[in-house]
Amino acid sequence: MDVARRPRTPREKYGEELRLRRIAARLTQDQLSELIVCSPTLISHYESGRRLPKPDDARRIDQALGTDGFFERWLEDLESKYNDYFAVAAELEQEATLIQQFGLTLIPGVLQTEEYASALYRAYWANYRAEDLEDFLVNRTKRRRMFEGPRQPVVWTLLDESALRHRIGGSEAMAGQLHKIAGMAEAGRLRLHVLPHRGGAHALLQGDLTLMSFEDSAPVAYVEGFSTGNLMDDPSLVKASQTAYALALSDALSQQESLALVRAAAEEHAHAEQ
Repeated sequence: MDVARRPRTPREKYGEELRLRRIAARLTQDQLSELIVCSPTLISHYESGRRLPKPDDARRIDQALGTDGFFERWLEDLESKYNDYFAVAAELEQEATLIQQFGLTLIPGVLQTEEYASALYRAYWANYRAEDLEDFLVNRTKRRRMFEGPRQPVVWTLLDESALRHRIGGSEAMAGQLHKIAGMAEAGRLRLHVLPHRGGAHALLQGDLTLMSFEDSAPVAYVEGFSTGNLMDDPSLVKASQTAYALALSDALSQQESLALVRAAAEEHAHAEQ
């Protein structure tokens, strides 16, 4: 019996086609890397879908493989504004039927308001350009479209109370952010649960986690750190992540209790500077 596999993303299909064309040309990764003047490791990353080639590299790949501009043209449809470590996860997010996300100190990205996300971006990047910030916000908006389409996934959002207390972007912005997610929960667009500080230790204290399930494919888990991300599809690791999420969820407040805490925190932020 075939083992279910997570969906392949467009960039992974690109990489697989590159691998097949390279093999058909009777070239090793080392040989192709010499022809296009890059490292064999980079060819491996291209073929696995972990990275996309730059336009100049795609052009040299076409020249080396005799593919008449095929990879350069396809690249135009795949170029992403996301960091390489998140790009595959972002594509899978749009295919998921169930998303279970946990935020330890921050509201998960797909739920962030523009004011909240802008404040985070400015804090992360001291020498940012205005156009880069605009691109960042546009991509956040695109990710939120999954709540609007006919294939809207079921979304469970689990937050540590710390995510409610950090005043990101100032009092007004933080209050608006919390009212936003509370409103989405009340409208039935997501399930919302909070792990209160008074509950002590829980199974997800080590960091953020997103679990994604699909209609006909195996689930995945995604964890993210500072300028890094790890998409896991190994069944044992995904199962361990699912178990940790379930344990933490069992320690969380009910949705109604969580909504009351979120609304109260929003009011505290709103009146903090009055």
